Amino acid sequence: MVLLSTALVLTLAACGSKSSNSSSSSNGSTTKLSFPITSKGSGSVEKGGTLSIGIVNDSPFKGVFNEELYTDNFDADFMTPASEALFGTDKDFTINDKGAATQKLDQKAKTATITLKDNVKWSDGQPVTARDIVYAYEIIANPDTKSQRYTESLQNIEGMTEYNAGKAKTISGLEMPDGDNGKTVVIHFKEMKPGMKQGGNGYIWANAAPYHYLKDVAFKDLMSSDKIRKKPLFFGPYAISKIIPGQSVEFVPNKYYYGPKPKLSKITEETVSSASAPSALKNKKYDVLREMPQDNFSDWKKSDGYTNLGQQDLAYSYIAFKLGKWDDKTGENVMDAKAKMANKSLRQAMVYALNNDEISTKFYAGLRPRGTTLIPPVFGDYHLDDKGYTLNIKKANKLLDDAGYKKGSDGYRTDPDGKKLTINFASMAGGETAEPIAQDYIQQWKKIGLRVKLATGRLIEFNSFYDKIQNDDKGIDVFSAAWGLSSEPSPYDLFSAKAPFNYSRFATAENTKLLNDIDSEKAEDSAYRVKAFKAWQKYMLDQAAVVPTFYRTKVEPVSNKVKGYSISNDTTVANYANIELTK
Repeated sequence: MVLLSTALVLTLAACGSKSSNSSSSSNGSTTKLSFPITSKGSGSVEKGGTLSIGIVNDSPFKGVFNEELYTDNFDADFMTPASEALFGTDKDFTINDKGAATQKLDQKAKTATITLKDNVKWSDGQPVTARDIVYAYEIIANPDTKSQRYTESLQNIEGMTEYNAGKAKTISGLEMPDGDNGKTVVIHFKEMKPGMKQGGNGYIWANAAPYHYLKDVAFKDLMSSDKIRKKPLFFGPYAISKIIPGQSVEFVPNKYYYGPKPKLSKITEETVSSASAPSALKNKKYDVLREMPQDNFSDWKKSDGYTNLGQQDLAYSYIAFKLGKWDDKTGENVMDAKAKMANKSLRQAMVYALNNDEISTKFYAGLRPRGTTLIPPVFGDYHLDDKGYTLNIKKANKLLDDAGYKKGSDGYRTDPDGKKLTINFASMAGGETAEPIAQDYIQQWKKIGLRVKLATGRLIEFNSFYDKIQNDDKGIDVFSAAWGLSSEPSPYDLFSAKAPFNYSRFATAENTKLLNDIDSEKAEDSAYRVKAFKAWQKYMLDQAAVVPTFYRTKVEPVSNKVKGYSISNDTTVANYANIELTK
């Protein structure tokens, strides 16, 4: 999972219309997609050439170029041509044997055997080994790295918790039968899980880290190391040749790549502000633009010389309520029964007050339908067919009245103890409409008598925003953000009691029970697992600790001179080695 580059960045300044006081009937269904997913190019193929990519972002990227340590989507964007997972996946996200390594599961022995192909090498020419696979787990599990990817799912590996606690120097459940320099790793699990056949499952880490290159760097220094920030190594089709921190990355072909020979001479990626992105497209400054702002899609959807690639995205925007904090000592989310947002009726009322259908219709051109549950429709049968929270001011008011939030003469409500209630709302800066949508939410909440103010008094810059959320800033009660999701739909690593990414800090016994049921051995039966997914979604809708606001459609404008650029889920198709430029 990666944090999406922008959370809720678009809105509607004039939502205080009459329609914003009525109930909404939209079911939040997704847009019928009609976009291609792979560029065809036009004309004869040019030998070599430079592919220029613009990545829309109103903040400098952090530059944590390591799969075990990065946390936001911009860093993922800026290392994509070089970074490659161990396993290939087909169009349905199922792991196949076409990647750098193969995976064989043994249900009876409770093991997964990972076997590297013989010719997989790092961009410095050194072979990728079993030790590199194990080292990636050590980076995640060592407390000195402070990796947010040390999740409850990975603790299913034998010896993982002992290593994390400093009780063992190695992870006993990671076996290298042919030694450090071999090609095989056998992973021993406490339990086998139904999602292990899917790419992106949280139980088997799908990346390796160059042990020979990083072993001399202390774990506590890895994230800030030049070997990660300035000269990182990968085994994908391209190698990073130059980095201008926060601004741009340059790639050249990885001459040691195990797959098809890369066809381009160079790839450049650079940050583009959301304000200048449409004009950059109009002036044909880039061959590809990623993370384009969707609030002005109508302005750029028909750009001369470009074709829009698109499909349902593994992502959603959401509203979350702070209900506790992360405990570093126990490695758990701890709820606070006295938290300002602990009352479920208050949370439900705040979500019922929002008019996300109108925002979706007027500003997203159908690209971001209102979210209904925490499992998006892209996951098919696992998605619960429910209308979710539609605008209902009357119901919101009744919830607050019944819960004891009384209105005073000033029109604002007090808390059930009769004390003044002020709710601090955090939202990210970015794009022309970030401020209007935040203000619209505040206006909608005012209609039900809630005094809501922007945390810090203004929108918060992307990096600072997530720093505050991750560290449970006391000045934030509710926030809007977004997730990029794993291709395995289990929500365990986002919402479990021991998940650092569980930013609302919602952790109940019932939530744990329902999450465990999704990934239980019984869930090997697909019908059982579908029911388990739907039971969890119903529970989360009722609890309203985290509520989706919009689903997403990924749309990327690609120049008609580009051939083979793809956003397919099939990693054989979506491989940067396939990209060519035409004349």
